[in-house]
Amino acid sequence: MERTLFESDHNAFRDAVRQFVKRHVVSEYDRWEAEGLVDRKLWHLAGESGFLGMAVPTEYGGGGEPDFRYNTVLVEEFARSGAASLSSGFGLHNDVVAPYLLELGTEEQKRRWLPGFCSGELVTAIAMTEPGAGSDLKAVRTTAVRDGDSYVLNGNKTFITNGIHSDIVIVVAKTAPSAGARGISLLVVERGMPGFERGRKLAKAGMHAQDTAELVFTDVRVPAANLLGEENRGFAYLMNNLPQERLSIAVVAVATSQAAFDWTVQYCRDRKAFGQQIGSFQNSRFKLAEMATEIDMAQVYLDRGILELNAGTLTPVDAAKLKWWTTELMKRTTDTCLQLHGGYGYMDEYPISRAWRDARIHTIFGGTTEIMKEIIGRDLGF
Repeated sequence: MERTLFESDHNAFRDAVRQFVKRHVVSEYDRWEAEGLVDRKLWHLAGESGFLGMAVPTEYGGGGEPDFRYNTVLVEEFARSGAASLSSGFGLHNDVVAPYLLELGTEEQKRRWLPGFCSGELVTAIAMTEPGAGSDLKAVRTTAVRDGDSYVLNGNKTFITNGIHSDIVIVVAKTAPSAGARGISLLVVERGMPGFERGRKLAKAGMHAQDTAELVFTDVRVPAANLLGEENRGFAYLMNNLPQERLSIAVVAVATSQAAFDWTVQYCRDRKAFGQQIGSFQNSRFKLAEMATEIDMAQVYLDRGILELNAGTLTPVDAAKLKWWTTELMKRTTDTCLQLHGGYGYMDEYPISRAWRDARIHTIFGGTTEIMKEIIGRDLGF
């Protein structure tokens, strides 16, 4: 079926992103994978190209286009080029952090942070997960105690995307520990604040070019002016913004599935066994037919979700359905594609090897598949 989601402006934007990937990403990506970090210069280049802060109003240096289809194009092109680490890092910046700054930031905060956000001078992160608190955000132990015109922040965060490069970090902390979920606030910690330190750059099974780190906060004095939104309303803000984050992950999942499928179709045409194309064997044809159908069906549902988000009607339940189905599809598809590549699929000279490794985390971060099913099941009244 013809995909009807995009208009001419989105297609022109896609052409620009593809040229950016060819010019600045393809030749460097293997090095970034080996080093576990993309060059900081790439963020500046992305800012200059208009790929950061597309939804940010022009008065703050952004694109002035609060249309998630632009975000979708950017993430899709990174994912389809095999650069899932960039999809994660830039996606977190544009799709996850931006809404917090735009919706909760004061005028002073917006003028202070958004121009750098859009230019690539300020890389952002959000610090939710802790060594003892992942899916259960109410269990965070990081605390922020008000002291005059500051909060004194103490705690540890882990698995933080953009953790090494980040210049501003939205930190989830307890400002009223005895109040449970009603005692959580969001504080913006800036690079260079005394007591704010980077821990380990974490070694991972996949997503090697994505800098993922531990963050440590020891008596960090965070100005009260860096409180994002109202005190003790952080949990509600997190729940409100999670659907867009999960939709963004679903975009990566479907784009990666499509890329893996395309690579595999070509491989099945080129590779011969027993005197014929391996794609001509019934098992290969059936596997390819199954993947083609499932990916097309997922794309239609995803595109509907994108339009729902733009209209402000995407529900947490629908976002959960999208997130769990598409990421499980991604995991299943990359594994099947690797199998069809045979031994070559396990070699890093073929992109399916990296895609297979990178796919695995997507059923975990942003809410595990099991949590997504719990959200959906509760909505059914159980």
